[in-house]
Amino acid sequence: MSFLSSPTGFLTSTIKDALGWARKYSIFQYPFVTACCGMEYMSTAASHYDVDRFGAGFPRFSPRQSDVLFVVGTISHKMAPVLKTIHDQMCEPKWVVAFGVCTCTGGFYDNYSTVMGIDTIIPVDIYIPGCPPRPENVIDGLMKLQEKIQKGEQSRTLYDPRTKTGRPAELSQGYSIEQHIKHIESSP
Repeated sequence: MSFLSSPTGFLTSTIKDALGWARKYSIFQYPFVTACCGMEYMSTAASHYDVDRFGAGFPRFSPRQSDVLFVVGTISHKMAPVLKTIHDQMCEPKWVVAFGVCTCTGGFYDNYSTVMGIDTIIPVDIYIPGCPPRPENVIDGLMKLQEKIQKGEQSRTLYDPRTKTGRPAELSQGYSIEQHIKHIESSP
């Protein structure tokens, strides 16, 4: 963000920079909590760590009123269409945070029922690994998200196995979008 100030006290900037700065401190988050990482999510929001000082202390419980989707916990294949619907219901601009190792990669649930990373379903802007992640890691991820919001950056691509983009290389271990869609379609 760039500001130009004059000796007379006037401050000038661009509309884009001012809008990015305002959005950075007015995050309306939608918590999609499915598992144990929810405890750490709640402790981060409590008074000791106080995410409200970052402008993210007011969760909305409707996806239509929120701009950041916090996916917290393990996502099963039965829950995947619900998560995709919630993401589609959010208005633009929107961002997604993968909270915890199970959300990022499937974690230690290497089985038939668990999604191996939500970036096979929806695009992810920030990954916060950990089992569960410490509140300091969450705050670090939140600050990185604020930088992306201020710059107007959004992740719009799913993991593509051909180009290996949309997902960090260390997270791509033999699981593709095609496998995921095939699994969802074959489920009753």
